[in-house]
Amino acid sequence: MPQILIVDDDEAMRGLIKAYLSKIYEVIETGSPEMALAMTLQYKPDAILLDLSMPGVSGFELCQVLSSLSFTQRIPVFIVSGEDERNKAFCQNLGASGYFTKPIDFAKLKEDLAGALVSKTPERRADARVQVRVMLNLKGKDGGGAYFETRAATEDLSHGGFLCACASSLENATTVEVFLCGEREHCLGYARLVRVVKGDALNPRYGFQFIGTSGAGILE
Repeated sequence: MPQILIVDDDEAMRGLIKAYLSKIYEVIETGSPEMALAMTLQYKPDAILLDLSMPGVSGFELCQVLSSLSFTQRIPVFIVSGEDERNKAFCQNLGASGYFTKPIDFAKLKEDLAGALVSKTPERRADARVQVRVMLNLKGKDGGGAYFETRAATEDLSHGGFLCACASSLENATTVEVFLCGEREHCLGYARLVRVVKGDALNPRYGFQFIGTSGAGILE
């Protein structure tokens, strides 16, 4: 049974969509846009239904991230919004496969979902760099060979790498294993520090470039 991920902070709406789709799809859900990326990596859903107006990370940002990163860009994203269609073209430019306003035309939604799952989603903007705040856990060894582990908040993220801020002082060319933080950690692969951005001495900003993946191969 194909799996659908619903991302909407309205619990009642998530329940309504689930009731309509659960007979033909396995439905998983979250009201937290911050958790949506982690759940996408964990469950690898066949399609995502995404609300636009959510606290924290907006649906616009999440749509752009999902359609830009190589390990999620082949998953069709359908916008399900309480707003009118004035954002339709903009969301399509961000990578959305479809746009539905509330109240939802469920017959049309089922038809479009079925069509999207039959055809392979084309590759889109693998190298796009998008501004989004994601919490990462970086693990590696310093110049002296001592193991370290530090949290970092990204400022932007792409298939090629990311810019982040963290409290730890890192040396140039340091190699780290990168994990996405959530209810459980998800390994994104390995990255090398290639740039130190001068700024706040207590929280310097670092530019990392992905150099390889773990066994999951999700960046390939």
